[in-house]
Amino acid sequence: MSRSERVRLAAVVFVVLFTQLLVYPGVDELVAALGAEPTIDAGTAFLGVQLAAFVLFSAVWGAVSDRAGRRIPFIVVGALGGATAYLTLVAAVVTDTGGFGLALALRFLEGAFTIGAFSLAITMLMDLDGGHGRNMGAAGIAIGAGAALGAPVGGQLYAVDPLAPLAVSSVLLVAVAGLTATLPDRTPTRGGGLRDVLAGVRRTPELLLPYAFGFADRFTAGFFGLVGTFYFRQAFDLDPAATGLVLACFFAPFALLQYPLGALSDRIGRVVPIVAGSVGYGAAIIGVGLAPTVTVAAAGMVLVGVLGALVAPATMALVTDMAAAGERGAAMGGFNIFGSLGFLGGILVGGGVAARYDFFTAFLVAGGLEALVVVVALPVLVRVVPDPTATFGNRA
Repeated sequence: MSRSERVRLAAVVFVVLFTQLLVYPGVDELVAALGAEPTIDAGTAFLGVQLAAFVLFSAVWGAVSDRAGRRIPFIVVGALGGATAYLTLVAAVVTDTGGFGLALALRFLEGAFTIGAFSLAITMLMDLDGGHGRNMGAAGIAIGAGAALGAPVGGQLYAVDPLAPLAVSSVLLVAVAGLTATLPDRTPTRGGGLRDVLAGVRRTPELLLPYAFGFADRFTAGFFGLVGTFYFRQAFDLDPAATGLVLACFFAPFALLQYPLGALSDRIGRVVPIVAGSVGYGAAIIGVGLAPTVTVAAAGMVLVGVLGALVAPATMALVTDMAAAGERGAAMGGFNIFGSLGFLGGILVGGGVAARYDFFTAFLVAGGLEALVVVVALPVLVRVVPDPTATFGNRA
């Protein structure tokens, strides 16, 4: 039963990430259709406001579902709310209502809903038996595959119409709601509310370690989503379709290797994959910024994807290892707060540095952050997990 549920929950995560990444390859064309100038600052605002909603509402969904002792109804509401926001945004453009300000408000609303579907689907995966690494590897495959396919498919949809990615997103989120409604609700215990996020960190301060690595990893994802898109389009004169394919060079290996590398962390522990992957990840990001041709840049993106797949499932599994069963919703909510802050930071900081300095400086900042987190966190990680091959197991 757990295997079937794992696949279906991973499908939910896939669709949410797929719809999120559909807009990235041609975000400059989309913001122009929404009434703004097609600049990196406008792209930063449109992508960043969604991530701001992720930050504000991720823990809310987790804590509320813990208190209610249920996940399924909240995932359904999150998916349907996101679909409604996307359809309303399309309608606003078609009827020439509200301008870019309304578009940003609706984008924020969409983010507030879809983070619920995303975060709680991952939390349900955490609740399953079968190995934390495998469960988080399944989530990682879904995340990577959604992003890998979302970018190139989104690029093709832009060739049809700048609003096509939004319309397709709404349809898919409705389908996600129907799929989720058929799942059994296996929430293990009731939590105590939103304050459990902070209370959980106080009881288990080592959670700040995977939170920090999650922040850095999502920072680079947000960075490539915005800065990478503008960089590839301007430096190599690519259209949205070609840009989507270059972005997929990162997300495809990131997706395909998540499950096996998540299972590997079940056997060898979390420390080595997290530390070794993060160091290489930062160096590879800087290498992409130095690439002289689009072919070399694409090869660099493949390497970034491989190293990212080494880090991501081990980091999420470490959260599961450390959190007690009845606190996993709040723990994953906290992880997603830090992750969403990282994604938002990658967009805001990366976009700001690229706009005010140059693209290579932005690549240095993104790659350097990964190295900095390793330097700061490694001594603490070694104290918390003195045996680098250890896993915490399922905590009651």
